[in-house]
Amino acid sequence: MSDSFPEIEAYLRALHVLRQLSPHTLKAYRTDLLVLQENARAEGLTLSKVSNALIRRWAASLHAKGRSPRTIARTLSAWRGFYAWLALEGEAQKSHSSLSVNPVSDVKAPKRNKLLPKALSVEQAIALVEHAAKEAKEKKDWESYRDYATIELLYSSGLRLSELLGIDVEPSRSSAGWLDWDAAEVSVLGKGNKRRTIPVGKPAMRSLQSWREMRAQYLANTKELALFISIQGTRLSARTVQARLRRLAIRAGLPTHVHPHMMRHSFASHVLQSSHDLRAVQEMLGHASIASTQIYTSLDFQHLAKAYDSAHPRARAKSSGK
Repeated sequence: MSDSFPEIEAYLRALHVLRQLSPHTLKAYRTDLLVLQENARAEGLTLSKVSNALIRRWAASLHAKGRSPRTIARTLSAWRGFYAWLALEGEAQKSHSSLSVNPVSDVKAPKRNKLLPKALSVEQAIALVEHAAKEAKEKKDWESYRDYATIELLYSSGLRLSELLGIDVEPSRSSAGWLDWDAAEVSVLGKGNKRRTIPVGKPAMRSLQSWREMRAQYLANTKELALFISIQGTRLSARTVQARLRRLAIRAGLPTHVHPHMMRHSFASHVLQSSHDLRAVQEMLGHASIASTQIYTSLDFQHLAKAYDSAHPRARAKSSGK
């Protein structure tokens, strides 16, 4: 590509000196600004003579070439910043006086397509937790009981992984979360340090009670407060939960990569589709905005019952666990 206009080189130097951007970021700026330069040259214009209409046409051409909304937004941001700098320089040097308005100021990139969260179907979710229960019953080792309890709780209450790992056996001054064993509720500290309390279904409570008994035997002589612990007797790590859930899903025969946040998506989707109570699901998920919860209305899952206790696939399970 031909040499850059001097204004572009001056702007890149200013970014390097004043904002101390990394070489990688400066390279991205240069790439976007060279696109602007070539478009201006093709029209026989200097950069200061580029109009708003031309910017819109060039943005549209990027879209026609298959550039993603994210890429177009980044390119327009680079152009917008350049023209803002050029106007300031023109004011300081009494040049580019015709640049009275930033030609990119009101040009927006195409809206990004919102990706729907990936969730398990009701049948897949039940198959996963039931397989975890089967392994715990057959192996009778403490890790299997722990994994079963974590999966049940993730699906039963829609917790984030960080919230799950922050739960202690009993509340203390330093506890981020804890279980109310009598009320069958879990209290967690979510995003923005906002505390919320979520109900826990009966099957999940049974799995947690079994794990608590196993945990007490394993940690008889320690003071570790974490509900879920590692083989070293310390608070369980996120990586361990992710790895063990992934392998368990494979053994359960699920045809998809399962991760902890997928259990949260599944919880939200299944309860919302049955209860139709967007505000209640928002509260249980700890979403600050109802818009974050509304995305689950786009997921097409079968209807269950009308309220949480009767709607949730695991909450409906009989006391026998079948």
